[in-house]
Amino acid sequence: MRAMTSPPAPPSSDPDERSRTWTIREIAEEFGITHRTVRHYEELGLISPERVGTTRVYRRRDRTRLALVLRGRRLGFPLEEIAKIIDLYDAPRGRASQLEYVLGQIEERRDDLEQRRRDIEDALAELDTFERRCREDLGSLAR
Repeated sequence: MRAMTSPPAPPSSDPDERSRTWTIREIAEEFGITHRTVRHYEELGLISPERVGTTRVYRRRDRTRLALVLRGRRLGFPLEEIAKIIDLYDAPRGRASQLEYVLGQIEERRDDLEQRRRDIEDALAELDTFERRCREDLGSLAR
């Protein structure tokens, strides 16, 4: 999956724009992903385009959900967690339950990334020590 090149345009108050539809080609190009990726997210139920014959028709809801999926992926969330977060939006409590859940996930993700940063810093320090020893050994061999 390629990174999204630019964020989608904000929702419009124009009735014509709100009823706009997109093809799989348009949606894939807009988000910088492959058709296969779009179909994969459909198979997982993350987006649900309408079918007109064999053609997929994407509406604003699908486009918004796809943007959320891709944002979640960039932040390192697994697809299962992204699905829970997006589905909570439709839950009876609406945004409050979604935000509470997301805040918990953010805290977990932040803790994981902080641990990874500490691990990387430790690994870099070990490499520095090893490099210094190698250079010292090389210097003593050259004498």
